[in-house]
Amino acid sequence: MRDVYEILKEKGVTLPQPPAKGGVYTPVQEFGEKFLYCSGCGPDLGDGNNITGKLGKDLNLEEGQKAAYNCMLNLLANLNEKTGDLNRIKRFVKVLAFVNSTDEFGMQPQVVNGGSNFISEIFGKEAGLPARSAIGVNTLPGGIACEIEVLVELK
Repeated sequence: MRDVYEILKEKGVTLPQPPAKGGVYTPVQEFGEKFLYCSGCGPDLGDGNNITGKLGKDLNLEEGQKAAYNCMLNLLANLNEKTGDLNRIKRFVKVLAFVNSTDEFGMQPQVVNGGSNFISEIFGKEAGLPARSAIGVNTLPGGIACEIEVLVELK
């Protein structure tokens, strides 16, 4: 696998600072010998670049995909802080995503593709295409558009 940081640089992507915790929890929890479970991250990149609103009412699909992409950037920032090297990630095992959406909105999987496509491009299809759930919810903290958590296996 190519160096993750080289790929990020080629794509013009800079990891944000790890997001501030929004409660009493651990952002990244180790379990077993090679697994990390990441608490959910929202789309606020800490620079005023947050995406709030409800899909199907306030936000369109592209805005939802950007929110999912931002969530994944925040997750990578937390993983980078915990591991010291994103190249230690063997694969993404599971993605669980919550999409703030109206009852009529049924495109949660397409919204979450904004984050899934990103990790696939960075880590490759074998490591970056995990099992996934995309769930519609009636609200999220602070009215954010999306929240995503991941489970990763280390090398």
